[in-house]
Amino acid sequence: MARQTGLIKLKGTLDNVSFYKTKDGNLARMKTSVDAKRIANDPAFERTRENGKEFGSSASSGKVLRDAIRPLLQNASDPRMVSRLTKIMTQIKNLDATSARGERNVGVGIAIPTAKALLKGFNFNKEAILGSILYNPQTVDPATGVITINGLVPINEMAIPQGATHITFKGTWAKVDFATGEAEVQETNEVNLPIDATSSNVVLTPTAVPAGAGTDLYLLMVAFYQEVNGVQYTLKNGAFNALSIIEIQ
Repeated sequence: MARQTGLIKLKGTLDNVSFYKTKDGNLARMKTSVDAKRIANDPAFERTRENGKEFGSSASSGKVLRDAIRPLLQNASDPRMVSRLTKIMTQIKNLDATSARGERNVGVGIAIPTAKALLKGFNFNKEAILGSILYNPQTVDPATGVITINGLVPINEMAIPQGATHITFKGTWAKVDFATGEAEVQETNEVNLPIDATSSNVVLTPTAVPAGAGTDLYLLMVAFYQEVNGVQYTLKNGAFNALSIIEIQ
């Protein structure tokens, strides 16, 4: 694809060139001369069909995870989160060393430690990276899902956006079976603290152990609020909120 320049930006098709607008600006690309029916049936496009099938499977795995934690994503995600997550899922799919070409999938690849390492630390809001906001280390007990942040002094150990007066911590333990598309989620309590010099131990405990089989993912969300007349309001519609996978088993 090419980027349109000049004062006049086109939309539509001209001489087999499609002009369109995206979040990256006004772009242009050549229309393909191969119709969908040929791609679906012509033996010459077998590799293309295999690649497309695997890409679709990777995208579906990303959707399984997103659906499982959707309430959190409503308050902590960026516009390109879906594509970023799909890219990671595709890399995990590529680690499937047993399935035939066209059948490789995240459900098999995720069992490899290298695959888990790819997903660990994923930030759902790239505008609010957890490690750039919270400097105090977090610990996770995989057996109980308890997340602990000891001796947190918000004013000293956090990057505080302008206007924030309070901060809320919340954890999630998600058990996701990427092979079947099933997921079970248990959320923790919330801990709300004023942004001051007081030292606090943050302990986030899931309500229960998620049932079923699959990959265990432990997530931490940090949300900023502004208090006005005794009521806390989400700061900038959640633009500064962080949500990250801090552990995976």
